[in-house]
Amino acid sequence: MDSLAAVLKSDRLIVGAGVLLVSALAWWYTVAIAQEMSGAAMPMSQPDSNAWPVAALLPLYVMWVVMMVAMMLPSAAPMILTFAAVSRSRRQQQRPYVPVAVFAAGYIMVWGGFSALATGAQWLLHRAALLSPMMVASSAPIGGLLLLLAGGFQFTPLKRACLSRCRAPLEFITTRWREGWGGAFAMGLAHGLFCAGCCWALMALLFVLGMMNLLWIALLTILIGLEKILARQSYVSRGTGALLALWGLWIIFVSR
Repeated sequence: MDSLAAVLKSDRLIVGAGVLLVSALAWWYTVAIAQEMSGAAMPMSQPDSNAWPVAALLPLYVMWVVMMVAMMLPSAAPMILTFAAVSRSRRQQQRPYVPVAVFAAGYIMVWGGFSALATGAQWLLHRAALLSPMMVASSAPIGGLLLLLAGGFQFTPLKRACLSRCRAPLEFITTRWREGWGGAFAMGLAHGLFCAGCCWALMALLFVLGMMNLLWIALLTILIGLEKILARQSYVSRGTGALLALWGLWIIFVSR
């Protein structure tokens, strides 16, 4: 029994260390890109459509994907560890099981799709000359509306429904279990969709706060994590929503 417990603990540590390593590498890349962009004017940061070649879209997309992994993978760790525990139990019972990496790949795939949408939105804002050199929306109405949107979304039933599924890893895994590699990948996709449904409006704030502003990226990461782990997360969600809405109103009606 002691040896079995040791194996389970070791397996959990290996999966946790893997999540931590991938998250750390993503953060390292994000910090490096942010420092590079702050030290030199990059073509993609210039509000001139002629200065932004199509070739810049691929590195921009990669930047978004890595940044989403850095921000979202840590908060997905409880779900990933729960999947690993259930899969481990099935393996010990000599039942079919799937490596946890397949589930994680499905989760990351969703954020790859979100990154494609974010890249397209940034490209459109760039062409309309609505981005500052630091890749922040330079239009006060747009910035204020995004803040109002993100603040209001914090109070919606969709936010609560998606967040509730992100906060219950064991219930999600046991009620949505699907066999095989395709099933595990689909489970990862489902969790990613719930996670994106919960956090997309907060991610849109990067167009207001700065897409490479490390302070705001870190604060949003912490906020998303707190929403998923705190017992009374509703206070965090609604309090954040009220502050964002007030900030948006101030930008639209006062700061101009």
